Amino acid sequence: MKINKPLLQKMAHLAQLEVDVHNEETLLEDLNKIVTWIEKLKELDTTGVNPLVTMTLEHNIFQEDKPQASLAHEKGLANAPSKDSNYFRVPQVKE
Repeated sequence: MKINKPLLQKMAHLAQLEVDVHNEETLLEDLNKIVTWIEKLKELDTTGVNPLVTMTLEHNIFQEDKPQASLAHEKGLANAPSKDSNYFRVPQVKE
């Protein structure tokens, strides 16, 4: 698989990223190097190798979820720099 300019533009659009025209060629080269490296990994013979679930030998210890009292709604909004009725008001992050 080779990444070309139209595919790069489509990927950038889907990821909502702006790709600078001056850096487009460098980005294409880097992405194609990554794809080539991943394709080399597909050539490895992994017969008899058990898949890893985690990279460490440590085990996660989860707490059982138990309902408990939480912060009152009014107290949660008390220190909000900006609020609208019962909601936090935050700056717009997407146009």
